[in-house]
Amino acid sequence: MRGLTIALLCASFSAAQTPRRIVSTAPNVTEMLFAIGLGPSVVGDTTFCRYPEAARHLPKIGTFLEPDFERILALRPTLVITITNPIQLTDRLRRLHLNVVEVDPNTIPGIFTSLRAIGDAAGAAPAAADLSARLQKQLDLLRRTAPSLPPRKVLFLVGRNPGTLDGLVAAGKGTYLDELLAIAGGRNLLGDSPIPYPKVSVETILSRDPDVIIDMGDAAHAEGAPREKKEEVLALWSRYPRVKAVQDKHVYAVADDRFVVPGPRVVEAAREFRRLIHPEAPLP
Repeated sequence: MRGLTIALLCASFSAAQTPRRIVSTAPNVTEMLFAIGLGPSVVGDTTFCRYPEAARHLPKIGTFLEPDFERILALRPTLVITITNPIQLTDRLRRLHLNVVEVDPNTIPGIFTSLRAIGDAAGAAPAAADLSARLQKQLDLLRRTAPSLPPRKVLFLVGRNPGTLDGLVAAGKGTYLDELLAIAGGRNLLGDSPIPYPKVSVETILSRDPDVIIDMGDAAHAEGAPREKKEEVLALWSRYPRVKAVQDKHVYAVADDRFVVPGPRVVEAAREFRRLIHPEAPLP
């Protein structure tokens, strides 16, 4: 009887300590919170939090780089989740006497570490550990089958000037996208870049002759629908018929934030990459 009483007291204390008003300051944090069952506890997120659907309708606290501190305080959060960013957001929020946990999900291992850290902080450790294990297992299956596929050079464009092939920015070495391409059986065309997201010219692309081009155009950071239609994007690349990707009709215009939000949809992103890069190969 005494043991049962202690167990009930511990459970009551744990429940009392579990944060019930959580503010997310980044889209991938929001996705993680919902994925481990904490959606009902999220009372605010950012302008660019669009998944899942319920996240769109929460009070907005600004953007990742321009948060509104007054709005955050007005939501009376018991926990704020931040990610590593250049404006020292974590320190600034802590100076306001808020309970803040910072995570760094900008790599695939970082996604799993972040999920567990969020779960620990928000009272959902078992759910976070279970989700992490399932995602890792699914990614490992894709990774193991990649060496059997023919190597293909892939250019992934995260941004450019709408309607033109000017201002091209691609995924480089050491990025989340670089990791995903390798898991999916691709070879990053800019995998030798000394910076994560290099600017690249059309001339460089022509000289390297990618087998596959995946072009997000202006969709990577667009709020709502991207300005360009897929047909318009494909028409831009059709001007260069000597590029192998154009010849083989392996130019893809995508407007899917799964590719640029490192979070619990990482397996979906990797599987879609596999489908685009190796359409001839069945998914494992």
